[in-house]
Amino acid sequence: MTETLTLYKLIVLYMLHKVDFPLTTAQISDFILEQGYTTYFKLQEALSQMIDSDLVQVENTHNRTLYHITENGTETIRFFRNKISPEIQQEINDFLKDRAYDLKEEVSVKANYYRNTAHEYEVHCQILENQSRLLELKLTVPTEKEAEAISANWNTRCQEIYADLLGKLL
Repeated sequence: MTETLTLYKLIVLYMLHKVDFPLTTAQISDFILEQGYTTYFKLQEALSQMIDSDLVQVENTHNRTLYHITENGTETIRFFRNKISPEIQQEINDFLKDRAYDLKEEVSVKANYYRNTAHEYEVHCQILENQSRLLELKLTVPTEKEAEAISANWNTRCQEIYADLLGKLL
């Protein structure tokens, strides 16, 4: 049981090590569940233990969780990469290659909100490209419902908004 949980952790570390951007819970579980390696609950257990062991760092927003590999995680995968079979490594490489653009695009758009000291809600929207901020926008709205709507709409309409802004400003 411990060996299989260790393998799941190594698979996640290998995935995170192979990309230059964070992965969401959904992206990680898509690969692991599609391949039939384990259940969602075992994966969550592995992720939780990895956070506790400082192998991955978590970035939470209201609508998703992003995982970043830490220095400890990078060192761990370098030492134990050979514990992942070449077949599994190839499956991971193929998954990341086939979906690289979609995976990266999905995590390059961020929207989060929080209640400020004036009891209003600040919505923080970003578009990232190669770890740099392409666009950052903060809006203050009176209700949480409006903040949630902006966050959701940002994720689906940010490219259109970005193009409109550039068109109006250039």
